[in-house]
Amino acid sequence: MPKTLSDSVLFPILEEEHLQKLEDCGTILKLMPEQILFSEGDDACCFYVVLDGQIKITKQLGAEELVITIHQRGEFTGDLSMLTGGISQATAISVGISRVIQFQDFKELLKNCPQSVDLFVPALAERSKELEIKLRQQEKLAALGKLSAGLAHELNNPAAAGRRAAKQLNSAIASLQQNMLSLRGKQFSADHRQLLAELQQQAISQLNNEQFLSPLEQSDREDELADWLENRGVNNAWDLSPSLVCAGIERSQLETLANAMESQAFTEALVWLEATLTMNSLVNEVEQSTSRISDLVGAIKNYSYMDRAALQEVNLHEGLDNTLKILHHKLKYGVTVNKEYSDNLPKVSVYGSELNQVWTNLIDNAIDAMDGKGELTIRTTLENNCVLVEIIDNGSGIPPQIKSRIFEPFFTSKGMGKGSGLGLDISRRIVVQKHKGNLRFESQPGRTNFQVRLPLKIN
Repeated sequence: MPKTLSDSVLFPILEEEHLQKLEDCGTILKLMPEQILFSEGDDACCFYVVLDGQIKITKQLGAEELVITIHQRGEFTGDLSMLTGGISQATAISVGISRVIQFQDFKELLKNCPQSVDLFVPALAERSKELEIKLRQQEKLAALGKLSAGLAHELNNPAAAGRRAAKQLNSAIASLQQNMLSLRGKQFSADHRQLLAELQQQAISQLNNEQFLSPLEQSDREDELADWLENRGVNNAWDLSPSLVCAGIERSQLETLANAMESQAFTEALVWLEATLTMNSLVNEVEQSTSRISDLVGAIKNYSYMDRAALQEVNLHEGLDNTLKILHHKLKYGVTVNKEYSDNLPKVSVYGSELNQVWTNLIDNAIDAMDGKGELTIRTTLENNCVLVEIIDNGSGIPPQIKSRIFEPFFTSKGMGKGSGLGLDISRRIVVQKHKGNLRFESQPGRTNFQVRLPLKIN
């Protein structure tokens, strides 16, 4: 099977003479098919050379298992982190029946076989670099996939609401036209028409103000109005009352109209009023739904800075707001967002799309730290010749024992398969290397604050 990362420097093959010498220095292990040699996340303490069979190396990235390579006879596997007491960055599995030489002390191996230093160490170092590059690409694709999935989800809801509202709108318009003909057949006085028109405008204004009632209060008002309408001889009172109450129409407003009209005329006036209000409500729903779609599409375009130069002066507040829109599907279930934006923040010369990746990583991490429920604060201010952006959450905080490692590539405090450990490393590189700024954090239980400082101009 061809390697996914093939290079003679990355995957050198030991000569037979060298293999025979190594057999005398280590322990021979026999592995059965699918037997795990070492697992991602385990302490990296051993080094292995393949004698027979095949050893598959994989890396878990989200729900996807990434195949790094498959080692053959004469090839070796291990992690440079075994020299520093770190953890394994991948998993090794025997493809079939295999035999490997195990060395439990890599330093001792290099001491006893000094000729291996120039072979093993450069190859392991290059593999680490290549794996990082590969995972960075996967991380970007995964981030794009998450954003696309979230965007698709957000687009689906308003689009579906728009379709439903459009179908109901056709029915409401047909009903309105029929009842308008009926109204023209009645000899309403000018006073009657004026009262009805004023009531309609009041109700439409109420609908546009979006003052919602609680379900219990809504039900009580519907029952009260329906009972009163029935006593006035309105046969379809229970069908009319929900729409009238939603529009904020109260019994006191209808009494003047009822007292001025005959019972049949009053009923037809209410039918006409209910139909016009329903139509207006549905039209508003269509407008809001389609506006939401437009906002989301605009947000993703602004987020990615499509059709714009890479380096440009941007409004950081717009980038933060667009990121919040993109992540709305994760925020809406229990995260309160407080925006404390500075009024005098100038535009900053940055790589817009890459900087938005920083906001995405930091905000996404904050949401995860709060388990999707909590208070997120985004604060901006001008500090000397820099702008300061703070992403603050009230989650559990970063444990003291891992604070020194959170910017390390591949290090993650999330569970297996939930993170690649590259988000903060990528953010640090974008802020520090690309924008000549700095990325710091302060954390304690109940409050974690990531601080991004960016110079006004990149020198």
